Amino acid sequence: MLSGFTIVRNAVYLDYPIVPAIRSILGICDEVVVNVGKSEDGTRELVAGIGDPRVRIIDTVWDFSRAGLTLAAATDRAMQACRGKWGVYIQADEVLHEAGAPILRDRIAEWGDDPRVEGLLVEYLHFYGDFDTIATNRHWYRREVRAVRLGTDVRSYGDAQGFRVGADDRRVRARVTGATMFHYGWARHPAALERKHAAFQGLFQEDDGKIAQRRAQPALQWTPGLRRFTGSHPRVAQDWIAARRASTEQPSVEARHLRWSDARFYLSDWIERLTGTRLFEYRNYVLV
Repeated sequence: MLSGFTIVRNAVYLDYPIVPAIRSILGICDEVVVNVGKSEDGTRELVAGIGDPRVRIIDTVWDFSRAGLTLAAATDRAMQACRGKWGVYIQADEVLHEAGAPILRDRIAEWGDDPRVEGLLVEYLHFYGDFDTIATNRHWYRREVRAVRLGTDVRSYGDAQGFRVGADDRRVRARVTGATMFHYGWARHPAALERKHAAFQGLFQEDDGKIAQRRAQPALQWTPGLRRFTGSHPRVAQDWIAARRASTEQPSVEARHLRWSDARFYLSDWIERLTGTRLFEYRNYVLV
């Protein structure tokens, strides 16, 4: 059995593509466990409306007294409810492209019994400001673990971006798959982004002051390495995207404004293009 798992709370209010997210892994999973935190906006009904018996909802009340560990604890609860030997993890603002889903399934079948492999990696496209622009500088992680061996010491880490192993937070031993995850967390309209910052202030590893500063800005801050996206979005996300393209509240990015501090991104980008190595890359994993 191959399990999937995710967490979500107030998806309607915060404009998460939770239905496309779940549907994007349903094609390869025998079950998808969804930890639905108590919401006030019909999130549970939205998830239940998928109407697939493989979707298993766990109703919970998230413990926000744990601050930055809240999301990791909710993720662990979903993961622990899985019945498979491996679990495919997806966040509420991510969608796995259909071209990569069978790749991920096949790599789990190929490496799933190898005790050296604890996790599998997917590549990331981070959409920023709209659905036609991706952020690529080294501030944005290019890979992350999105399939893990279940029933081990692997657990969600920090603000639930990735996973670590055991009490000493050892990095997950992982392999590259080539599957691609589309991250839409920064492509939502400004009102939804402001609500997100307000709801999750204190829960992420970022400094609260930076989050408060973002809330006060009328547009997303320009950042080096923004590039035009010319590929195709996942099929299951296209209706969700089309509805937001038609909205009058489009995301926006401030005008280009170079700062001396941006030089480090241009330098590291040049080195990465030349050598394939990303300097100072943050990793929750080691390659095996």
